[in-house]
Amino acid sequence: MGKKRSFREISLVKSVFRVEDLPLPKLPEIAFLGRSNVGKSSLINAFLGQKKLARVSSTPGFTQALNFFCVDHRFLVVDLPGYGFAKAPVSVKKNWQKLIEKYLASPRPLRLLILIFDIRRQPDKLDFMLLDYVKEVERRFIVVLNKIDRAKKTERERLKRTWQEALGLQKENLFLTSCRTHEGIPVFRNFVLRVLEY
Repeated sequence: MGKKRSFREISLVKSVFRVEDLPLPKLPEIAFLGRSNVGKSSLINAFLGQKKLARVSSTPGFTQALNFFCVDHRFLVVDLPGYGFAKAPVSVKKNWQKLIEKYLASPRPLRLLILIFDIRRQPDKLDFMLLDYVKEVERRFIVVLNKIDRAKKTERERLKRTWQEALGLQKENLFLTSCRTHEGIPVFRNFVLRVLEY
């Protein structure tokens, strides 16, 4: 499964609710983005080898800001608000969308955008719109199909192929993970760290 990478120091730099409050772009960044019920916070915690760094909530849409975490003073992990089914007022959702779009379009040292989907779902219009936008702003991205422990092993390859064909993805840009069993996490982590040249 690969050697687990341990990080020495992880700290919250800032929680941003307004575009004008984005921290100065000093370190390379990786950002996590997904629907509000795909296990985004759990994936961040698994990637960093933590349990409670990114807040995990049973209520979809808990993340209401752009949360910047500094890792070993070498790179930033950015936890973007979930989209889709979040139980939040329309005005709040619009603000999240504006924050995400402004962040992705701004001239920041974003090395990699990690798009997270639930492998059990079928890609829909919202997923296609997100992918089109990411391509439009020309950000390098990969796709993580999460919660594979909740899909039968005999079904995983078919589900993976469905997403790959629907989104037009290259195999090397598609990862399967489970935050509960940690299956696929080391491979995913090592790829990201290679991108960061960590």
